[in-house]
This record gives sequence, structure tokens and C-alpha cells, in this order.
Amino acid sequence: MSTTDNAPALVLQDVCKVKGTGHQAVTLLDAISLSLPAGQLTALVGPSGGGKSTLLRLLNRLDEATSGRILYRGAALSAMEPVALRRAIGMVMQKPVMFAGSVLDNLQHAFVLRKAPVPGADSALLQQTLEQCELEAALLGRNAQSLSVGQQQRVSLARTLITGPDILLLDEPTSALDRPTGDLLAATLLNICRERGLTLIMATHDLRLAGQIADHLVYLEAGQVVEQGPPAALLKNPRTRQLRKFLAEPDFSGKGTGND
Repeated sequence: MSTTDNAPALVLQDVCKVKGTGHQAVTLLDAISLSLPAGQLTALVGPSGGGKSTLLRLLNRLDEATSGRILYRGAALSAMEPVALRRAIGMVMQKPVMFAGSVLDNLQHAFVLRKAPVPGADSALLQQTLEQCELEAALLGRNAQSLSVGQQQRVSLARTLITGPDILLLDEPTSALDRPTGDLLAATLLNICRERGLTLIMATHDLRLAGQIADHLVYLEAGQVVEQGPPAALLKNPRTRQLRKFLAEPDFSGKGTGND
């Protein structure tokens, strides 16, 4: 689905996520209200445990909010059938998982599961996806599990993109990659966002990367949105003590806590 207006792709209204009950309860997200712009690349940044990955999981209902509402194109996310939702809002995990078989098998996997027409190796859809993800056609016959981590991350991206999502969620997509490989993948993501008019929402620890490719930046800490806006403005002139401290001593570990 392409975007032709300025309506946000996703809107969060007082969203809370609490893990556990009673004295064991931990608030992971605290009254998040946020509009995520359509057709742009939004980066969620902040320290480990700040709520980035938790927020991503709520956006395609891998987890459910404790309270509040999330709207997708104006409709309640909670009312959508999960399979249809995940076709519209795809997610690429931090660590790529390859299914058994070839790269081509992986790219065809979702179509086989849905009993839908399967794109062949020479189909325009598959070739376009390979090109946009900068994957060589020669890799199609390779065992997907034998690829490098960088190649697997691109296959994982292509496997999600080929199904035609409206929104793409990415959880630390470059954390397992060296800097040159991570920069190449980041450039690919930006090109895909521009060429497809796709909405990308990316959780990352990498402030340098976020500053280079994001259109919109959201800083999360302790489960709250502390600041948001254009990356250049936020990174150059942070308004809050929390963001100033984070910029002075950023967490570049790339390793989430599970509650991130």
C-alpha cells in the first residue's frame, strides 16, 4: 500500500505494557502517545531496557498492550485478524532465522504457507525484491543456512518485503554486523523506504546510523517517550537531561535485555 496523504501510519494512544502482577509487576511502557509518520523511516533509540523492542512487538501484536489503543490507518489494531495484520505490518527480527532449504525456498515460504501462487525464480516480483535487497540471483540455489550473517539478514529482509507489507518493523537490524556491512544494509533500507513509499520503524542502539538514515527519531527511556523529532535537531540540540546524558555515554552494545 503506498501513501498519498499525510495521515500517520500508526498512532499510539496512552499505551501501557506491564509485565507480571502484584509486587512482581514491571512497567515496560508507560502511557506512550505517539504518531508514526507514513512513508518515512522512524528510528527508535534509547538505552537497553528503554522499551524499543517491546514497542515494536506491540505494533504487530507479537505481544499485547496492557492498556491504551494502537491505530493502524485509523483502525484499531486489536480488531484486526492477526494473520492479516502481519501481512500489512511485517517484522524483521534482530537475529535472522533461515528456514531449511535454499534461499529461493525461503523467499517462497510465506506463499506456500498461504497456499497462494508462488513466485518463481524468474518472476518480476522476486527479481525486483532481490535487486532492492541487493542480493545476487546466483544465491537463490544456495543453502540459506550456509550464508554469512549479513547475507542472511538481507534474505530475511527480502522474505518479508516480497509479501508486500505496508509497514516494516526492524529490531536492531545491524547489531550483528560489522560497521561496513551494517552501513550497506542501512543504505538498502533507506532506498527501499524511498522506492516503495514504505513505512519503516527501526529500533536501534546505533545513534550514528539513526542520524544518517532516519527521517524521524524517537528517544525512549524507562518506557517513556522523552523526545522526538528530526534527528539532526535532536542529536545536535537535545532538550532533556536524559537525552544529553545518553548522547554523552550512549549504549552501543546492541544487546537488548529482553525488555528492550
